[in-house]
Amino acid sequence: MIEPQLPPPPSAVAEDELLDGDECIVIVDDYPDLVILVQDFLGQRGLTTVIADSADSLHRRLVEHKVALVLLDIGLPDADGTALLPELKRDDPDLAVIMLTAVTDLQTALACLRYGADDYLTKPVGFTELLATVHRVLEKRRLTIRNRWYQRQIEQATFRIQLAHALAMKMNTAYLSTMELDEILHAILIGITAEEGLRFDRAFLALFDESGVILEGRLAIGPGSREEGLPAWSGLERQAGRSLNFDFKARRDAQSAHAEINRIVRALRIEARDSEHILIRAVRNRKSINVIGGQCAHAVPLELLGLLQEDSFVIVPLFSPSRALGVLIADHFVSRAPIGEEQIQALESFASQASLAIEHCRLYVTMERKIKELEEVTSELQKNKDLLVETERYSALGHMAAQLAHSIRNPITAIGGTARLLARKVENPEWLQFLSMMAAEAGKIEKILEDLFNFVEQSKPVLERTHLLPLVRKALLLHFNALNNRNITKTFIFPERDPLVRVDPRQIQQALVHLIRNSIEAMPQGGELTVNVAEENERVVIALSDTGQGMSREDLGHATDPFYTTKMVGAGMGLALVRRIIQDHEGELILASDAHRGMRATIVLPAAPR
Repeated sequence: MIEPQLPPPPSAVAEDELLDGDECIVIVDDYPDLVILVQDFLGQRGLTTVIADSADSLHRRLVEHKVALVLLDIGLPDADGTALLPELKRDDPDLAVIMLTAVTDLQTALACLRYGADDYLTKPVGFTELLATVHRVLEKRRLTIRNRWYQRQIEQATFRIQLAHALAMKMNTAYLSTMELDEILHAILIGITAEEGLRFDRAFLALFDESGVILEGRLAIGPGSREEGLPAWSGLERQAGRSLNFDFKARRDAQSAHAEINRIVRALRIEARDSEHILIRAVRNRKSINVIGGQCAHAVPLELLGLLQEDSFVIVPLFSPSRALGVLIADHFVSRAPIGEEQIQALESFASQASLAIEHCRLYVTMERKIKELEEVTSELQKNKDLLVETERYSALGHMAAQLAHSIRNPITAIGGTARLLARKVENPEWLQFLSMMAAEAGKIEKILEDLFNFVEQSKPVLERTHLLPLVRKALLLHFNALNNRNITKTFIFPERDPLVRVDPRQIQQALVHLIRNSIEAMPQGGELTVNVAEENERVVIALSDTGQGMSREDLGHATDPFYTTKMVGAGMGLALVRRIIQDHEGELILASDAHRGMRATIVLPAAPR
């Protein structure tokens, strides 16, 4: 068998790539001299070999080593090599087998090939033929493995493209509601963990709340523990990727069964101000972070490692051009495989889809809220236009009444009184006629003023049992434009249970309208209006606070007096009217203020029994 060592024929696979670093060739033969020669020859060619002299020792080598090729003698002392072939191929379909035999028999050769042998050589084997055959079989094996790997990569890329297309079509053909957002985010997590997707074992999604203050865990997919293992959860989620008929809702509902993974994601809660936290740092810097063995360029919190029960994972930020949205976290929790750069780049592609969906949804929700707000304002203005007209009438009549009171009433009273006094002392009929006329006309003017005041006076309330919060909201809606135009921020502190009161809804709303208008007029350059509603000891308290100009102690003492005002325009009838309304409801109006520090108006009403 000793022949010149000729070079192998040209190969599509480099010689140093025929075997992976830890793979080897097993030479199975019960002739030691032959085995040594073949082992030495292949070793000189850089091919790692181990030997076995029986079927039993072959099985041990297969367990002990990562075997790529078996040079298998048909005639072994404890088995027929041909009979071993089906078992070897069943246990490892990628295992290459070259049969060796001293018998030249066509039927035997065909049987070996039928059972899965890659080639067949007869003894004595020439080294050149052996080396060429080994190269050819290993090259075929490597090309088959590569082809399968490339095919999987193509399938994964196709899946990701089709998933991205399906998600984009859904976002482009319909506006997103919160429910649709959850479905799309779940589909993205499925794509990250699907067999044809990125093949991560778990994926977590955390989003900032509406205020941007807290980063909260939102959704997750994957096994909750290693004991649960990959097979326990792969059935639905991983197979879900095989069909591109994305039933978002069904997959979202199915995921709810994974209680442990949901517990983990719900426990994820980080304050945005914690700028050193690795999750906040990733989203602030808008850069992915790959944590390997609990280590990266930044400090990794032990509580995060404990919560995830994993020390290797990748963090990918979610963001729009204007704000940070959250993070995606993915890991190989069960397989413990390393996370490569290619996977991170693909994950960033999924993150961009998630960011688009989240931003699209938030913009739509904001738009819907503003439209609803405007519709409510329009509706309330339409329904309460008479109340606004009446309120304005009270203001106009109050202003007019004050002018009449200060400019006419006193002079007219003096004129009328003087005319009546002179009429009793004058006997001249002509003078008496003029004086009587003056007294009568003065009396008419006094009666007109009295009738005017009677018109302004509040009628008695018609009480009914009603909830209070709708009355407060309607009064605020009537001033929606004025609050926005003056850049006045609104803070509402309402109880969970809507208080019940026994009031005249129209009059209480009218009182609230006056108080809110006063607060707006006190903040011409903007400020803050706080409305606080609470139940205290069988009483309902409504407190309206502003950051306006406030009142001095002296002005505050006269604030509810009729016709008393500190304004350049107006008669000061508003607070007097509010006080009368509240008193008619057996309530109390309390005013508190410091000059230039704002005003607080508190209405206390008896609560209605439930």
